[in-house]
Amino acid sequence: MTEPQHRPPATGRLIAIDHVQLAMPAGGEDAARGFYGGLLGFQEIAKPDTLLARGGCWFEQGDVRLHLGIDVDFVAARKAHPALLVDDLDRMVLRLEAGGIAITHDEALAGYRRCYVSDPFGNRIELMQRME
Repeated sequence: MTEPQHRPPATGRLIAIDHVQLAMPAGGEDAARGFYGGLLGFQEIAKPDTLLARGGCWFEQGDVRLHLGIDVDFVAARKAHPALLVDDLDRMVLRLEAGGIAITHDEALAGYRRCYVSDPFGNRIELMQRME
């Protein structure tokens, strides 16, 4: 007989971010797919049937999950932003520039190189690479 598995007691602490949600205007799904799927390299994943009528689209790559939801009173997030780690910032920048995306380079933070881009809706996205 197998011994029962014991879990450590729950502590109520945060353990991870499940996903980040950004807003977009109604009808922006194709533009989101082009940017997040085509340029950033996310895979689109199916939304649950119960949420399909709301519009928007969901993306993931490895453990990174990003949801785009419709906001009827949409205003771009120009300061608040997700910071996405990339393994080759130079290659990502070249791909984005080839896709017509403007890059805003910023000062390095301790241990990172970084830049900012805007998605098709004006939402700020930070791209970071660890320096080794």
